[in-house]
Amino acid sequence: MLKRVGEFIDRNGLLGPDGRHIVALSGGADSVALLLILKRLGYRIEAAHCNFHLRGEESDRDEQFVVSLCQREDIPVHLIHFDTTTYASLHQVSIEMAARDLRYRYFEQLRQDIGASEVCVAHHQDDAVETLLMNLIRGTGIHGLTGIRPRNGHVVRPLLCVTRQEIIDFLDGMGQDYVTDSSNLVPDVVRNKIRLQVLPLLQSINPAASANIARTAQRVGEAEKTFNGAVKTAVNKLLVDNTIDIDALLREPSPENILFEILTPLGFTPSQIEQLNGCLPLDLGSPVTEGTQESSTSNLQPSTSNLQSSIFNVQSSISSSGKVFTSPTHEVLIDRRRLVIDERRAPLSAMRIPETGVYRYSDTLKFRFTTTADVTVSKAPQCATLDADKVSFPLTVRPVQQGDRFQPFGMKGSRLVSDYMTDRKRSLLDKRRQLVVTDAGGAILWLVGERTDQRFCVDAATRRVLTIQIKVLTDDG
Repeated sequence: MLKRVGEFIDRNGLLGPDGRHIVALSGGADSVALLLILKRLGYRIEAAHCNFHLRGEESDRDEQFVVSLCQREDIPVHLIHFDTTTYASLHQVSIEMAARDLRYRYFEQLRQDIGASEVCVAHHQDDAVETLLMNLIRGTGIHGLTGIRPRNGHVVRPLLCVTRQEIIDFLDGMGQDYVTDSSNLVPDVVRNKIRLQVLPLLQSINPAASANIARTAQRVGEAEKTFNGAVKTAVNKLLVDNTIDIDALLREPSPENILFEILTPLGFTPSQIEQLNGCLPLDLGSPVTEGTQESSTSNLQPSTSNLQSSIFNVQSSISSSGKVFTSPTHEVLIDRRRLVIDERRAPLSAMRIPETGVYRYSDTLKFRFTTTADVTVSKAPQCATLDADKVSFPLTVRPVQQGDRFQPFGMKGSRLVSDYMTDRKRSLLDKRRQLVVTDAGGAILWLVGERTDQRFCVDAATRRVLTIQIKVLTDDG
């Protein structure tokens, strides 16, 4: 046992020989075995025990056992008590999730406080198999089929190379007792049902079921390394300025997997990603192959089926464009033949400008309004120059509204702002966040950052110029 665990630690680079390491010690067989194995392998360890006060006297019994064991083994021990039920109620999470959050948050804080390198937890091979089955039942991708990783940040799992039975045999062989959590013996939660009901059934079909599943997870883990490399290359190629070219995406072997890797970290669910993938416009057709010498009239005319397919693909593209998918923090827009990814922002509001001066519109945007006799027209997109005598205060800075019209500078007649922005190939997200400056009568003076209105332009009769400037604010102001 010591040799196998030691080799597993070295092979995966889990523990340094000179560092200090925390062992999460519940008092159960797994954590007791981990504590004793690491001590006998010569690692410098300290124990940490959490009392969640969920099992009455049994919780206090576990704490006393841990203290006695550590005193006997001359290992420092850190204790903490949690009101887990109250925490779960306040954060609206399950008791199981609450205990997990509290436990790992405490371990990380303790690790920093005592200068430890890693937190060692006692997950073993059977736990990895249970996790894989849980993920499979819930629905998962390739990452969920790898079980439990030996390392996750500062948390390491040195016992993933051994089974639960091997741990029990190890402790029995040295006459070491341990405590049993009675809640683990009741098939009430998913993991317990898998452990107590599903795995025994699988082992009745094949006694090597758990070992075979574990080996499969290892093979998937090796395949995942190749998969991750290919996906990273594809993502770096496809994701440009938070935009994905749909045609380029569709040429990838697995567009949905690419989307999964990009969007999952942004809070999108697998179901949303599947729906988004199903809404992607279909390829509009393959280009004509060079070198084709056929001149038959029949070859020059598209077949009925090809024509129908082309019509369907165009209709699919049109119907999908404009759809938006949202996560708690981001949104994705299907915009013609591209996907636009952006952070969700608070709705824009209107701000009244009673006179010239500097006005902070938002945390990231500031407006400056000045009047001068210098009749100079600015061509910078962040600046608008207007005939001050044609403009009536108070002005208003507000988002574009449905039905807004203006007369773009240099054009005759008015246009809907939405049509103008469509012609400029602005996305729905751009339109939603577009600002305008209007005068006292509600006429649009400036489509901010885009174009001024012809009716308020500087001309030969202009004597005073109203200059409107915008500045994007950074963290330092």
